[in-house]
Amino acid sequence: MIKKGFIGVLIAGFFVGGLSGQNLQLSESYAPQPRVVTPASCDRPVPPPSDAVVLFDGTDLSAWVHADGSPADWEVADGILTVKPKSGSIQTKADFEDFQLHLEWSSPVVVKGEDQLRGNSGVILQGRYEVQILDSYNNPTYVNGQAGSIYKQYPPLVNAMQKPGEWNTFDILFTAPRFKADGSLHSPAYITVLHNGILIQHHVAVLGITNLPLPAYKAHGRGPIVLQDHGDLVRFRNIWIREW
Repeated sequence: MIKKGFIGVLIAGFFVGGLSGQNLQLSESYAPQPRVVTPASCDRPVPPPSDAVVLFDGTDLSAWVHADGSPADWEVADGILTVKPKSGSIQTKADFEDFQLHLEWSSPVVVKGEDQLRGNSGVILQGRYEVQILDSYNNPTYVNGQAGSIYKQYPPLVNAMQKPGEWNTFDILFTAPRFKADGSLHSPAYITVLHNGILIQHHVAVLGITNLPLPAYKAHGRGPIVLQDHGDLVRFRNIWIREW
């Protein structure tokens, strides 16, 4: 919610503002709302290509751990991985740099909550840069926090969400940031996202690590793929990655 007296200024694709002399970020933008595009059905999984590394094939979580290194304990049943609320996010054992990532996800069939409390999760690239997962079907929220947003940075070009309970696909192209010898930024990360085969992020320059009050870069190397536990029963299947 935007507090009374908050003055927002659009800078570099996101909002910052001031209230009573404080330097605070107006991190949630509600307009303009992306237009709705109805995607084709994604009922059938997209098979991985021959050179892909399969991260989840529906059988087990051998490629995943919790952040503390303990075995990932989300539920796996009938080829589907479901968030275990309050257990913590899970991440790949392997680290990655530049890649193409495919994953399929579904918000809960039974709709509970609204805004950010409805089918909320996220896929976090290199453990730092989040592409939002949310049930954005007839669910108004801030546009840079709806499904397919680069969280709190870029809204999707369109809303390509399937109905609750139906399967969505994300195809994400990620170019990692590069840093100079002194740790300063040489080039930012870039992200392209197709949601259900529809372009929603086109080679956007990431502003920094997904955090508050403002995104910023800190030098790092390769990093894991993280699936976020936000307390909702979001389901996943058919996750694979190709590095280049």
